[in-house]
Amino acid sequence: MQAVDEKTGSSDRTRGLPPLYSLARKTRYALRQGSRVALYTLHSEAMRRMNRQIQKELPETPKVIPVGPVPSQRCMLTDIVRLFADDMKAVEEGIYPMPSDGTMSPRELLATSRAFFRDAPEVARRRATGAHQEVNDNAGGFAETLPRYYRQNFHFQTDGWMTEDSARLYDFQVDVLFSGATAAMRRRALLPFAEILRRKDQRKIAYLDLACGTGGLLRPALKAFPRLYGTGLDLSEPYLSVARERIRTRRASYVTAMAEELPFADGSLDVVSCIFLFHELPPKVRRQVIAEIARVLKPGGSFLFVDSLQTGDVPDYDGLLSLFPQLFHEPYYTTYLKEDLAGLCKDQGLEQRWMTAAFVSRAAQFVKSA
Repeated sequence: MQAVDEKTGSSDRTRGLPPLYSLARKTRYALRQGSRVALYTLHSEAMRRMNRQIQKELPETPKVIPVGPVPSQRCMLTDIVRLFADDMKAVEEGIYPMPSDGTMSPRELLATSRAFFRDAPEVARRRATGAHQEVNDNAGGFAETLPRYYRQNFHFQTDGWMTEDSARLYDFQVDVLFSGATAAMRRRALLPFAEILRRKDQRKIAYLDLACGTGGLLRPALKAFPRLYGTGLDLSEPYLSVARERIRTRRASYVTAMAEELPFADGSLDVVSCIFLFHELPPKVRRQVIAEIARVLKPGGSFLFVDSLQTGDVPDYDGLLSLFPQLFHEPYYTTYLKEDLAGLCKDQGLEQRWMTAAFVSRAAQFVKSA
């Protein structure tokens, strides 16, 4: 039985483990992540071949031109391996348990794969024709109440953020884009989170995962910290519905609301996390969201951030980053690339204490002044 700290809920997962056990666990991790990289790389290559055929029947799209260097596939694979090594190191140090990425049943995997390839031609069509407002064609119900900037086919994906079909396919699509490394990038936020909880009682922490989507960070956070309660907030009720299905614990609650109008009292939260949201916000809304995060955090509270790299974070990736808004419908991404996030946060009393690059993402911690 693992020793568990009654106050923090952390377990002694690593000390005293036999070397063979550690080796077996590392091998299991490597096999799982390697199979994921292979799976999503195969889907990516198949999609490219499909798109080449589809392009013959669609209008010619403008040629994409990188602004800056583009890393080689070997370089990106090396960075993915480094990310996985850091991820496994966190497991070995007991920061969080062995990840359960890619635990779909064969039946679920087959169904999701088929849905992915059914949607790929539609994505290609939207890219070729510039169609990114189709979600407004049949807008009704909750969609009519959403802000205009949100009602778009982001990434040219079918239904935008408006349906459960989109929610069930989204994580698979993102993993195809990032070769199965998405979850490991998200988990970088758990490093400062674990450090925070070493000094506090998990049971007394007020935690919000902002724009939680289908629970990509909320689920591993609650698994890593077994006495933590968390609230997932998102503007898409269909995505929250899928999150409820995937996170089977009473320690999670959910709120449908806008990030720029958080339904929480001033100084009421200890930790706010936000994963891959800011690059999809207009500049004005970005500032509103930062102000809201600062408002709801307690003095000394932490804002945990993971999003895309920005220009200059890893110069060898600058050209690749410039391609995203050309290849996908990312209307606010270009402004995000050069946004002074540390400066914007500092203006609201949030000081950057830590930042690291992880493959194509940046993870950071901002602390509210006392």
